[in-house]
Amino acid sequence: MSPDSPRTGPAAGAPASGALLLCRAEPDAVAPTAPLLGTRMPLCPAGEWSVLVPDGRPWADGDEPVDRVLTGWATALAVAAPWPVLALWWDEDRAGYTLASGFRRPVGYVWLTDGTPVGEDEAMRTFAARLGLDPVLDMESLERLTRPDPEADARARLLALLAVLTRAGVSLPAGLTPCDPADGLHAAARAQPHIRPDDRRGPHRGVRAELDAFDVGRLDPWLPWSGTPKARLFAAAQLAAGLPLTALGVRRRSGGWTAAGALLLAHGAMGLAYDVTRPRD
Repeated sequence: MSPDSPRTGPAAGAPASGALLLCRAEPDAVAPTAPLLGTRMPLCPAGEWSVLVPDGRPWADGDEPVDRVLTGWATALAVAAPWPVLALWWDEDRAGYTLASGFRRPVGYVWLTDGTPVGEDEAMRTFAARLGLDPVLDMESLERLTRPDPEADARARLLALLAVLTRAGVSLPAGLTPCDPADGLHAAARAQPHIRPDDRRGPHRGVRAELDAFDVGRLDPWLPWSGTPKARLFAAAQLAAGLPLTALGVRRRSGGWTAAGALLLAHGAMGLAYDVTRPRD
């Protein structure tokens, strides 16, 4: 089932809305792209991954639920970079994940607050394949998350998912626990010793600053195929995807999808500008 699945009524003791955005890259690779989302997000190492921790205002102050906002962000970051992005999200009704990688359609799974699975088994198999998880041992653990378990609520489901992901290099810092309130997670992230400061620049200012701040050696690793015709095609594809996505977000008054479209436009423009100005051998 997709994150847009029908909701049920809130359960007693249900968690407040919150989210974690995991990128399969080191913080230095994520930092140039993250500010383009246009919201405050501390960036911390999470094992071989990085984690961005939003403060909750994008969905608390708007009409978009947390899952749609995070799906938009994950999709934009995954298209704008050569690594997958995993969004973990939860609210008073449900919890789940969305995995985005490149231009492929995002895949996700949903549990109700009491842990009842309401997703599709095929989503778990696609999830495992895209992350290169073990098709036997890891898949067995993931399949258990798709079966009824009266003793496992949504929080337990997400923790079990993270236990599987430890074998893929994920290790969340202390204090960043799924189903905790967003403001508490944000405070815990800002207290981490290796935090990258959140950046409050808007998308256009962020792009200009990144072009000014990074030299060729630092930009090449996270702009795919720098200096080749593929780089121009990739940047053009980002622009082509960003235009309709931004229009869709504006039309639906969706902050998440508007930010996603703006990120794609900004990153595509950055890629083209960098390719034009890049020193040639």
